[in-house]
Amino acid sequence: MHRALSFWVVGGDLRQVKLAQLLQEDGHTVQTYGMEHRPDPGALPGSDTMKGMEQADCVVLPLPVTVENGILNAPLSDLRIPVEELLGGLQAGQLVCAGRVTPAMRVLAERRHLILRDYFEREELAVANAVPTAEGAIQIAMEELPTTLFGLRVLVIGFGRLGKVLAHRLHGLGAQVTVSARNYGDLAWIEAYGYRAEHTGQLTGWLSAYDLIINTVPARVLDLPQLLDLKEDCLVIDLASKPGGVNFKAAAQLGTKVIWALSLPGKAAPVTSGQIIRDTVYHILQELEV
Repeated sequence: MHRALSFWVVGGDLRQVKLAQLLQEDGHTVQTYGMEHRPDPGALPGSDTMKGMEQADCVVLPLPVTVENGILNAPLSDLRIPVEELLGGLQAGQLVCAGRVTPAMRVLAERRHLILRDYFEREELAVANAVPTAEGAIQIAMEELPTTLFGLRVLVIGFGRLGKVLAHRLHGLGAQVTVSARNYGDLAWIEAYGYRAEHTGQLTGWLSAYDLIINTVPARVLDLPQLLDLKEDCLVIDLASKPGGVNFKAAAQLGTKVIWALSLPGKAAPVTSGQIIRDTVYHILQELEV
């Protein structure tokens, strides 16, 4: 950034803590709210109220922005902060950046004439987040499996941003990587990269060979027929957002080990994730010429 700005970083987990630290290190004025139980609370200024937030150049909210019933996602706080109340205290024309914004929040922001930007929808964040997500998934696999990844027969379901990074990392560790996709162009690229290719819609009957299956597709791709195919000791890691890509009830009944690994960037690499959010917020500010 070319000039110092005023930021309020509100709610969130260690990613938002790191974000606030980075903004402060960059010379900006930073105030935090809704994270009083953060590590080393004296390292950042913290407010007991939302007074003064209406003067900020940018208010940064967490990823995801809410938990249930419109309450701000604030695991480092004892406060229950309604997003409606938070937005209600801001001024028309004020910039709010948040992750995974709900339709209800968009309506609230429009009524208040706020400039709302969802940084989770940004391509640069999605691509950058694929790296800590892939590394977090590999860490889980290495902790849960009794074998090395070298020589392991692995199926990655999906060849989007995350599937590409994950297949590349696994291949580099010596795993025998197969990737499934529905798009025939993607299947051609999978083979061009040197992986085995399978069609995601035609996996039934072909899953018994794998030691590890990692799903990246946010749709039900491993239902009862597919789960029945799995070998007894196959580990399944589901990286898909809610409602996930696995029939978890059927998996439990079959005794299939499934780990639903949500929000891995924040858990596996909160420092890197904070940097990614900061960079994305800067891009938004530059586009808006703030």
